[in-house]
Amino acid sequence: WKTGEWGILSLLDPSTTTLSIALMMKLGLAPMHFWMPEVLQGIPLSTGLVLSTWQKIAPMSLLFQLSEMINIYVVTIIGLTSILVGGWGGISQTQLRKILAFSSIGHLGWMVIILKFSPQLMIFNFIIYIIMTATMFLSLMTINATKMSEISISWSKSPVLTATIMLTLLSLAGLPPLTGFSPKLLIILELVKQNTL
Repeated sequence: WKTGEWGILSLLDPSTTTLSIALMMKLGLAPMHFWMPEVLQGIPLSTGLVLSTWQKIAPMSLLFQLSEMINIYVVTIIGLTSILVGGWGGISQTQLRKILAFSSIGHLGWMVIILKFSPQLMIFNFIIYIIMTATMFLSLMTINATKMSEISISWSKSPVLTATIMLTLLSLAGLPPLTGFSPKLLIILELVKQNTL
């Protein structure tokens, strides 16, 4: 018996579940997501970029390290709830930062669901999410837009950037011809292969 040692893989099941739920709250996953849309709406776009990308790297890396020991029922319930909340929450929004907050909740739900079965696929999904979200925030910062109506009037000033914003929004929504669809398709195929769907 060794004293004074601690490792992330030496956790018992209750402590693993507690740690994973705490990390999921930090990530803004449903049902612990209520802070995310309001905070993202109330901060500048540059801070929103950091909150939506950089601040998610550490908790996701810890979840990746816990992937072998994580409770499958907890991650499945939280993942499905996050996908539903992310999809339904973003439907009637006109504020771009709230749309991006609900998009983040939904994307992270997909990542958490596949975490137990294919951690590498979760990392692939996370990298694509970071790239698309950073593109979106940087484009919005360039034209200084925070509402959908501001994007529609920016078409005459910078048509290429406006088209990039629209394509990135559609990609974040996961429409088939765009980049955001491929991680979701791969996750669904992996879940079918694992006989979970």
